[in-house]
Amino acid sequence: MSPAPAAAGADVQELPKGAVKHELVHSMFDAIAPRYDLLNTLMTFGLDRLWRRRTVGFLGLAPDGVVADVGAGTGELCVELTRFGLRGLGVDLSLEMLLAGGIRSSRSLQGDAAQLPIDTGALDGIVSGFALRNFADLPATLSEMARVLRPAGRLALLEVDTPRSKVLQAGHRIWFTRVVPRLGALLSDAAAYRYLPRSVAYLPTQAELETALVEAGFTDVVHHQLSGGLTQVVTATRSGDYGIMRDRRR
Repeated sequence: MSPAPAAAGADVQELPKGAVKHELVHSMFDAIAPRYDLLNTLMTFGLDRLWRRRTVGFLGLAPDGVVADVGAGTGELCVELTRFGLRGLGVDLSLEMLLAGGIRSSRSLQGDAAQLPIDTGALDGIVSGFALRNFADLPATLSEMARVLRPAGRLALLEVDTPRSKVLQAGHRIWFTRVVPRLGALLSDAAAYRYLPRSVAYLPTQAELETALVEAGFTDVVHHQLSGGLTQVVTATRSGDYGIMRDRRR
């Protein structure tokens, strides 16, 4: 049986699904918003900034393009979008995360990734950072991303990965399963930072994600490893045949 939705201070023994996961993610990120950026910097030794910069670079978009950061959190990726001359729109389920980020994005909207409050074909690009495993309905989210992108619009998904080096694997496992939860307990919410390392289990394999992206209406799916496999960026292009493909699936 899945646990009840957890707020700050509530522990999670099993990984929830569906509506329960949706409510858990919402309440948890509201709770940890005040120190979310600090913990990210400490957990990654500041490398998260480099990873976000690379993610935006992989879009390959010309300046002045409109790009949504889905699962924007405090808007760190929107900062990088601005540096590339792009117009950022932050979308996140957690209002507290958006408020904690202040005015980092040109605009921000509270919304569900599976029902984006954005017009069809309105965007030149979409980025998402460390949010893939937090979406309660990944197929619906990918389909929505395809819907709001123009034909040939670009997608870049930044997520954690598993290093190929045995040495890096061992250090990575110790850091994120032992040290990170202790940092979270000391500086933020203990239950949340016990849950977050475990939530990596939600991530699809590389092959599964590629299949899901193609089924959602994307093409040219490419997997990029960063920092020896500590993180990954998956890029794709919105197919010009998206509408036809979606009709055939119905």
